Amino acid sequence: MSPSIPSPFTRRISERRKELEALQAYPEEKLVSVIEEVGFSCTLCGKCCTRDFNGHVLLLDDDAARMLSRDPACLEPPPVYDLCDQHGTFYVSGYTIRAGNDRAGTCQFLERGRCRVYADRPWVCRVYPYMLHREPDETGEVDWRQISGLDQHGEYHSQIPPENARDIARDVKAFETAVLCQEIAFLEYIGEYFARHDLRHVRKRFDDRLREHQAGADITVKVFFQDSLEPWLVGGHHTERMPGTKGQGSSGDR
Repeated sequence: MSPSIPSPFTRRISERRKELEALQAYPEEKLVSVIEEVGFSCTLCGKCCTRDFNGHVLLLDDDAARMLSRDPACLEPPPVYDLCDQHGTFYVSGYTIRAGNDRAGTCQFLERGRCRVYADRPWVCRVYPYMLHREPDETGEVDWRQISGLDQHGEYHSQIPPENARDIARDVKAFETAVLCQEIAFLEYIGEYFARHDLRHVRKRFDDRLREHQAGADITVKVFFQDSLEPWLVGGHHTERMPGTKGQGSSGDR
């Protein structure tokens, strides 16, 4: 019998499920209208493929598995963590693509302004710059956001045929649905994992360990991937898998 999930996790799960309901209720026609009005056209500037401009890309499990098949060394834990237990171990809900060593943090699959894995690129790259989730604006008001980096890259007001705009809208909603489902799966798993191992999220420990890490200390990060946790050692100048991860032929930490 699985242990009961602690209340902090059940609250988060409930919040994500409400977000999922709101997303599914969002009118498709409204998103289609936004896409047609924006009329984004890519100019191959490559800005969206850098952490300097876009932060990190959190991959869905299917995306991560597909990227691993292209390059076993292409993944790493994202630099933003979800939880930290009382022992100082961090947890995160998925992988990101390893960035290059340049100042901009360019995706390792970008070469001479072109994507080496374009046909297999992650879902988030396929729907970019469109999105559909709620977040606070600069005044703190929470509302729907449908596009990233508006007027900061690319060209706008290009004509997008109605059938193409509708396809984009459906892909965006499907992608955002998959993101929320992965977050819910992570919270359900990690809630049971914490209960089973007598762990708890400690905000002060989170902040203290993060400051130590920023000062150069190594930290352990466990990444949720395919219904298990994969441990990594993350330092100031190195990020490496620890023994017992799927990338090394193990079933991970259950």
